[in-house]
Amino acid sequence: MMTAAQMRAARALLGIDQKTLAELSSLSVPTIQRMESSDGNVRGVVESLTKVVAALELAGIELIGDGAASPSGGRGVRLKSSNPETSTRDGDRRRQADGPPFPTSRCGNT
Repeated sequence: MMTAAQMRAARALLGIDQKTLAELSSLSVPTIQRMESSDGNVRGVVESLTKVVAALELAGIELIGDGAASPSGGRGVRLKSSNPETSTRDGDRRRQADGPPFPTSRCGNT
């Protein structure tokens, strides 16, 4: 299974847009958009999901499931399991209960 957040994160890591992912996976842009707008696990036709996973893997993405090891190494990002101090929507945005979703200062500019 792949979550919508994983799919968006994979595109971000590759620096590609939805149109490029659609081309790489031989799917339409609306199909990619529907898949990425799913809550939690990506919903859609199994064949479409298989095409997306294959295209991402061919491009160098390794999808890592909950609690799974990453045996091939390499750089990556893993979302920690949620805790009571943060709230999430589909794991894609972390927000302190009383703060903004992301730091407001930029690299050394305070």
